[in-house]
Amino acid sequence: MKALLQRVSRASVTVDARCVGEIEQGLLVFLGLDKDDDRLAADRIVEKLLAYRVFADAEGRMNCSVADVGGGVLLVSQFTLSADTRKGLRPSFSSAMPPAEAVQLYDYFLARLRQRHPVVAAGEFGADMQVSLVNDGPVTFLLEC
Repeated sequence: MKALLQRVSRASVTVDARCVGEIEQGLLVFLGLDKDDDRLAADRIVEKLLAYRVFADAEGRMNCSVADVGGGVLLVSQFTLSADTRKGLRPSFSSAMPPAEAVQLYDYFLARLRQRHPVVAAGEFGADMQVSLVNDGPVTFLLEC
């Protein structure tokens, strides 16, 4: 499981010209699911991303989490994070979780996130999405489990 976190001033996701999710300050999270991922891995990533210290404290140091600053979380499924790019010029998706299983784990991840954090928005699993963001920093981290 891979979660690409981007600290944002604002972010939104659009499907078929309609906004399906948006946040102001917070984290845009692109989630990639691999074949061996499970609910335990999802729980670990949810806890870690909510506690990960990527926002500045009063002294300008990255000591605050999204929960500390009351920011939002925008979750977007992105199977391309599971690509193997080590060989050749075309990515291999052989390690990606099949869509029928991935949607279930994605829905679980989203539900757990909403249980633990008050401001959560999301894209639509499997949809052709347009993501807009203002990356704050830029600050980007890849969490893996």
